[in-house]
Amino acid sequence: MFRRIKQILAELGARLKGANREKRSVSKWFSVRFDDKIVTLEARPPGREPWTDQFRWADIERICFKSEDFMTSDGIYVFTSRRAESFAIPMEADGGQAFWREVLDRNLFDSVMAIAAMGAVEGVFCWPPPKAGDETNPQS
Repeated sequence: MFRRIKQILAELGARLKGANREKRSVSKWFSVRFDDKIVTLEARPPGREPWTDQFRWADIERICFKSEDFMTSDGIYVFTSRRAESFAIPMEADGGQAFWREVLDRNLFDSVMAIAAMGAVEGVFCWPPPKAGDETNPQS
């Protein structure tokens, strides 16, 4: 029995190392930068065309935080008045955590909800909350 437990723990450890490696790799090809007016996203995904996009802080209408399991990077989905689909920002992106702190500092996401979202195993948390009949999809 002890061998089986040891084997399970070794397998779990290998999975966690793989997940951490995957999360770290996002920071090598995706970055988010911001100043007092503009947020800039830059991606250079392996095997795909690089791209850059921007949005203004003033254009943000809703932000959703998608909590994922330990194998996947949590995501921030920013909905703006500029376009129907969201801007998706992985938390493990270079600058992702700094961006999240700035979102909270600017009161663009409820701090109590942020604590719940960051502690959740999975789920989607949006601020402001969707109104009845609102079909905002954080994966758009």
